[in-house]
Parts: sequence; C-alpha cells; structure tokens
Amino acid sequence: MLGVYRSQKCLCRLGRRTARLGRMRDLTTLPKAHLHLHFTGSMRVSTLADLAIEQGIRLPANLTDTTALRVPANERGWFRFQRAYDAARTVVRSEESMRRIVREAAADDAAEGSRRLELQIDPTSYAPFVGGITPALEIVLDEANLASKTTGVQVAIIVAASRIKHPLDARTLARLAAKHAGNGPGQVIGFGLSNDERRGVTSKWSSAFNIARRAGLASVPHAGELLGPGHIREVVTHLRPTRLGHGVRAAEDSDLLARIVGAGIALEVCPTSNVQLGVYSAPDEVPLRRLSDAGAQIALSADDPLLFLSRLTDQYEIAREQGFSDAELASFAKDSITASMATVESKQRWLREVDDWLTAPVQTDAEVKA
Repeated sequence: MLGVYRSQKCLCRLGRRTARLGRMRDLTTLPKAHLHLHFTGSMRVSTLADLAIEQGIRLPANLTDTTALRVPANERGWFRFQRAYDAARTVVRSEESMRRIVREAAADDAAEGSRRLELQIDPTSYAPFVGGITPALEIVLDEANLASKTTGVQVAIIVAASRIKHPLDARTLARLAAKHAGNGPGQVIGFGLSNDERRGVTSKWSSAFNIARRAGLASVPHAGELLGPGHIREVVTHLRPTRLGHGVRAAEDSDLLARIVGAGIALEVCPTSNVQLGVYSAPDEVPLRRLSDAGAQIALSADDPLLFLSRLTDQYEIAREQGFSDAELASFAKDSITASMATVESKQRWLREVDDWLTAPVQTDAEVKA
C-alpha cells in the first residue's frame, strides 16, 4: 500500500497542492489498469528489508534509506540503476518470496483503485532457486491467480526477455510463455523485451516475438525512454508492438507519433521513471500533453516503485499537476483499461466504473482537510 513506500511524503505534497486548487476527486478511487510494473521493482521496501534479514544479505544503504534513486540518462546512470535492481533481486531466493511479491503487488494495486495488473517478469532471474524457468513462471502464475481472488485485482503476467542476453534465450522464453497464453488472471498475456534500450540489435529479437504472437500474446517491448524516435521506429518495424513500454519520446517526432496513434499502439508512460532516469529534469517536462493532444492512448504506470518510490496513483497526481482535468485523468484511466489484455466484459464493467467516478460528487476543501 502507499504507506509502505517512501514516496508517501511526495504524494502528500502533491495532494496538498491540488487541494489548494479547490475541489478534487480522490485519484486512489479512480478505476484504472496497471500495465507496466516489473516484478522485483514492485517490491515493498519493507519486504526487501525483511527478505534481506531472512537471507542474511547486507543491502546497499540506498535501497533502504529515504531517497529515491535518481541517475543521469547515460550508460553510467543505467549501470547504477541496474546495480541497484540486481542488488534487490538477490533477496528473492525462494518460492515463498516470489509469492509474497505477487501477493503484495496485487494488494498495493487494490489500494489504488487498480482493477487489472499486468506484471512483468523474466523468470530466468529466479530459476536457480526454484528448479528452473518453468517452475519459476508457474509459481508466479499460480500466485497471480490466488491474488486475483483475494484482492479483486485481476493479475496477469508478461514474460519479458532481456536485451543484455542472447536473442536465442528470448526464443526459449517465448515458447514457455506461449504454453501459458491466455487473457485471464494467472495467465501469460504478453511478451516483452526490457533492460537497456542501447543494447543489442532489435531485429534479432523478432523471431522470439513471432513465436509469442502466433500464440496470441501481445507484443509489449520497451522503447522510447532512453533512446529517441529512431529506436522506436526499429521496434515498431521489427517487433510489431501492441503497446510500447514507455514510448514517451515519440513526442519528439510528429510523424512517428501519428504513425503510432494510427496503428493503435498504446504507450505505457511512466513519468516518475522518466525523471528518475534522467530523461527529463522534472515531472512537468514529461510530454503528456503533447502525447495526449496527438491522440495517443496513454496508460500511466509506475515501472519500479521499489527504486523510484512512486506508485501508480502518483503518476496520475503528476498529470493533475500538469493541469489535466478530472475528465482527462478519467480518460487516461480508460486508456489503461482499453489497452489491457482483459476480456471485453471486464473492460466494459471497469469503463462504466470510471464514468461513475467522474460523475460522483467531488470533495470540498473542508472534506479534503478532514
């Protein structure tokens, strides 16, 4: 839940500023879907500390202090980010720790009004501790199904390959993902490609994505955060994405952005991540307005709350700070729901709930202060 993150102070400051504007709706009750969240990166700080104690692992101080990770947008900055992520991942060494992460990610999303969580994982990272990549994925799928029942949040899984590994590894993962393909809770709904966008040749991963696509899985690779429009074009051409992880730098090329909008490719935009990784210097520089005005389908997402100390609702608060109205924020929520891989019936129900949120009475200043 929000309270377990060090981002709470930031969120409260945002809330106070918007409260001064007058009447406001509670963004934690806005129905929404969460489409870009990494497995280890979703971990609560308190859980990281607990697991480190259990394993007798000494963590770097910056993982448990009160400062969010912030690095420059260069290879040295990415190395610092990856080193911190890898250090956090060292505590995940058992089936129970994997189940706990899924369980808590679902609970945290439920506390923020999320109806659907599509959690991304590379099972090879956890395979040595649970008997291989197949058990690693099946543990996560099983807990996703259980968490869906207990929290009310539909939890589905994206299997992601890594750009720092050989493309042949991606084919193995794609075949594994294909065996568990479906659009319901506890099933694999997509295939992704993550890690440093500057690594590897994009076209070499096309075979893996073809395997996933033939199984009915959505193509959801990262692109357009660390690198600009040229890289996005490569990903669109070779991996034929359903959604783009980030994609925010499409705003730098109007022709490319029009192509993305025309193709119906949704963007999983993670404003805090964009700032903490040095792509933009401040939240108000993230080009949400430019993307929105161009007709882009925007699914706001948190990416790695463990390191950036900012969860899903915080991203909507950033948009509100940029001047987006409640109606526009509701439109973002609808975009996230529509871009999810949930069933038509589920999407229709959640979209009606967004309309209900928008038409419900708003809080007065006095109610906010109370």
